[in-house]
Amino acid sequence: MKILVTGGLGFIGSHTVVELQNEGYEVVIIDDCSNSSEKVLEGITTITGKTPLFEKIDLKEKSKVEDFFKRHADVQGVIHFAASKAVGESVEKPLLYYENNIGTLVYLLKELVAKNKASFIFSSSCTVYGQADEMPITESAPVKQAESPYGNTKQMGEEIIADTCKVNANLNAIALRYFNPMGAHPSVQIGELPIGVPQNLVPFITQTGAGLREQLSVFGDDYPTSDGTCVRDYIYVVDLAKAHVLALKRLLEGKNSDNYEVFNVGTGKGSTVLEVIKSFEKVSGKKLNYKIVDRRAGDITTAYADTTKANEVLGWKSQYSLDEAMKSAWNWEQKIRG
Repeated sequence: MKILVTGGLGFIGSHTVVELQNEGYEVVIIDDCSNSSEKVLEGITTITGKTPLFEKIDLKEKSKVEDFFKRHADVQGVIHFAASKAVGESVEKPLLYYENNIGTLVYLLKELVAKNKASFIFSSSCTVYGQADEMPITESAPVKQAESPYGNTKQMGEEIIADTCKVNANLNAIALRYFNPMGAHPSVQIGELPIGVPQNLVPFITQTGAGLREQLSVFGDDYPTSDGTCVRDYIYVVDLAKAHVLALKRLLEGKNSDNYEVFNVGTGKGSTVLEVIKSFEKVSGKKLNYKIVDRRAGDITTAYADTTKANEVLGWKSQYSLDEAMKSAWNWEQKIRG
């Protein structure tokens, strides 16, 4: 069974390709390599013993998307990761984000609704909840007005998929709203490879620990949390990848109760920024150079998932602790620094 993974050379995409190949699926990757590298293919091949098909395509080019589906008419499922994802950049370049994250989604869905049957997994985000009124966050929590164009593209993406599913019974879709992915594959063959300054906390921590960054800034220590720093739900990337495979199987086997479903994917546990730093110090044996600075605009105080629905309906549960995930991230950082 052939599955298309867009953005399959990226952080979460590459780990999902590994899990799909381990389950026996034939995978074809589309990636424009704007935020990834073709070298990731070597890591995937080393882990699985199989090289996925790869096509370097910019999904903003509609004719190339159409041509791809003509040549790969046997694609039965799509897992869609390809998107721009830096919150700050989205504020500065909103049109780039709307074109890249919304236009490409529309082009893919147009191809899928033309099929007799198609399964679609959408890479969504907990950003759709904003600062939720209650913790932990369930899937029925209200979607709040987005804090950034990036967050807005995730909300709009979900709405576009839901609207399309309403009038196309042949399309089955699941949106996975995930929290904060981190870590690297246990083999240390693939991991997070941020281009330029990392946008996420964990790679900034590991780069600071490795001496690549001079100091980590902790934005605010006066939040109403256990130690004054923001709380997030950090999920190990391999656990997250496995959730995508289970969601895809649910659709392919016709076990979905609706043709559009939503699941949170997290650990169900919140960790403060200082707890994440302490985890790094514990697994690495190094003191981290960090400094408390002023709060950052747009940061919410607390976000962690209620994972009951994914646990019970998908049969998925996170397996790895924060320390285990952090250890893998540190092992990866040490490997890529040579």
